[in-house]
Amino acid sequence: MPDLLLELRSEEIPARMQRKAAGDLRKMLTDGLVEAGLTYEAAREYWTPRRLALDIRGLTARSKDIREEIKGPSTTAPEQAVQGFLRKAGLSSIAEAHVHSDPKKGDFYVAHIAKPGRAAEEIIAELVPGIIKSFPWPKSMRWGPASAKPGSLRWVRPLQSIVCTFGPETEEPVVVDFEIDGISAGNVTYGHRFHAPGPITVRRFDDYVAKLEAAKVVLDADRRKEIILADARNIAFANGLDLVEDEGLLEEVSGLVEWPVVLMGEFEQDFLTIPGEVIRLTIRANQKCFVTRPRGASDDLSNRFILVANIEATDGGKEIAYGNGKVVRARLSDALYFWKTDQGDLPDLDQLVESAAKFDLDLKKPLDQRMARLDHLNVTFHAKLGTQGERVERIKKLAIELAPIVGADGALVARAAVLAKADLQTEVVGEFPELQGAMGRKYALLQGEHASVAAAAEEHYKPQGPSDRVPTDPVSVAVALADKLDTLTGFWAIDEKPTGSKDPFALRRAALGVVRILIENRIRLALTSVFAKAFANFKGGADQSFDLLAFFHDRLKVYLRDQGARHDLIDAVITPQSDDLLQIVRRVEALGSLLDTEEGKNLLAGTKRAANILTAEEKKKTLVAETVEPALFRDGAEKKLFAAVNQAEKEAGQAIQNEDFSAAMLALSVLREPVDSFFEGVLVNDEDQAVRANRLALLARIRAATDQVADFSKIVG
Repeated sequence: MPDLLLELRSEEIPARMQRKAAGDLRKMLTDGLVEAGLTYEAAREYWTPRRLALDIRGLTARSKDIREEIKGPSTTAPEQAVQGFLRKAGLSSIAEAHVHSDPKKGDFYVAHIAKPGRAAEEIIAELVPGIIKSFPWPKSMRWGPASAKPGSLRWVRPLQSIVCTFGPETEEPVVVDFEIDGISAGNVTYGHRFHAPGPITVRRFDDYVAKLEAAKVVLDADRRKEIILADARNIAFANGLDLVEDEGLLEEVSGLVEWPVVLMGEFEQDFLTIPGEVIRLTIRANQKCFVTRPRGASDDLSNRFILVANIEATDGGKEIAYGNGKVVRARLSDALYFWKTDQGDLPDLDQLVESAAKFDLDLKKPLDQRMARLDHLNVTFHAKLGTQGERVERIKKLAIELAPIVGADGALVARAAVLAKADLQTEVVGEFPELQGAMGRKYALLQGEHASVAAAAEEHYKPQGPSDRVPTDPVSVAVALADKLDTLTGFWAIDEKPTGSKDPFALRRAALGVVRILIENRIRLALTSVFAKAFANFKGGADQSFDLLAFFHDRLKVYLRDQGARHDLIDAVITPQSDDLLQIVRRVEALGSLLDTEEGKNLLAGTKRAANILTAEEKKKTLVAETVEPALFRDGAEKKLFAAVNQAEKEAGQAIQNEDFSAAMLALSVLREPVDSFFEGVLVNDEDQAVRANRLALLARIRAATDQVADFSKIVG
């Protein structure tokens, strides 16, 4: 079977676009080939900073001949219907159609269409130019004289050459002949722009990869990553250091080089007084370099860094490493200035007195000064939700309400809430926004804050995603909950809710954060009560507690399903009024444990049978007695079931009051045998109306007893 090689070579493609672009190219071409009637065995995409490539194996040489029949209207149909049929079938006149007969429908027209297969080269030559012209780059450009023409080619960077060969392994492949904006497909590519810029004639994929490698181009991005990581580890180890690994940076750097050469640079020891996170981000953001740490150290960094060049320099890379070191030193000088400035006094302290008094701040402390400035400058949080200062007031108020619920010291919570956003006015966070929180913690510790207050400055943002840890310190928990609940109630109050896939304010993440904090810390919280207090902080905003609670139910379901809980058990215990998430989780756990037993499975079957009979009779408007009358019992099984229901209802109700859901389930499980005996020996629909109504009332008692813990009708099985 023939193989297809396609390469689109251009000037540098941004690293962040490469992986997706290569995947888009594979999907667009393989989808087009299949739609055209071709099949293939395997397809894989490759990318470097200067090329996208496809290797498609086992592609059929020709599409199959197609014969199909298109049924048309009756031979007596009006002319308008006949003309529509001709257009659909591609016939020039009705004389080209056939007439078929049906015993019931009579005579009708049929078009017999024959489409001969096409050569794969022809299909490829037709598909690729269209794909190139419609390629979904996030950003693209025109270039050269042709750019002035309407409809001229757009590409992420100027497209320079196209390789497209097709053929079986045993034969010389052919060049697929097509042209786009003056660039003709061929079998010539070019290697590394400095080491091997000359033309390279290639045949098929294996030959192409080998010749590129000889021309200092590693085509496989994953292999470039492996080379970089292995060499970086080795050079660090050789210098008595450990590499601080960074998968995101590794992915980016592998997209910046075709021939990775790993080198080591250094900077002055004095810069190590800067926090490690700042050093790492400075070097990462500005120079795309990795940092190192002394062998075996967990937090401390060394003054050596790892860089990846795209060239084998004649001096072994000394000048490249030196040049990178100069830039790193300049950037670290800026970072050191930011770090020191943040620990000094602000120049406008006299203007911050009013804000300091409002939040009970000490203007002798640097972080307090930054919070006062955040309020004084009226920095906007959201146009409809006020300033950051107003938001901090709301968070403080709500966090103090939550403090006793989560077991936190109220004074520490108040202090933590006030300082939590202060680092937004620091120089370091202004330069590196991703360090907000982390710098707040460092600056809080430097000015002697309680460890829990400092921790809350960083941890109140957590969890930031499903894999992020949740805060456990009670002070952090109180401020984290207040921060997220203020965000959610605020955006609900102004009717800015997530819609479909759009969630610009990350409200789903905030709600999931609340869910995880409550459940993983085993915290009981009546959400509707907290919602009411939070909504009251927004003047003129609508109280949307019911809608917001439904949103939380959805997030809880997502969380529990990810934890392996059955969706039907979740639905069985949640009611529209359920506002204690931990209680819902405990009910689901207890229900699951019950249904894992034979008693539970049989009870479910009997309970659902009772509910189904009762529902059916209620729909027929059959009389159901308001209460069960023992005097109407005719069978011992009725008496036994009545006694069991009374006992189960009482014990389950008491257990639920004690919030012992396992005990409630155990109390219900005793119904299993009397329910089975009842259905085996008793006919519910007795001819005597009073007896029938009494027995239906008994079934209603079963439903009521089990409904105390779950809606068994929603459970599958």
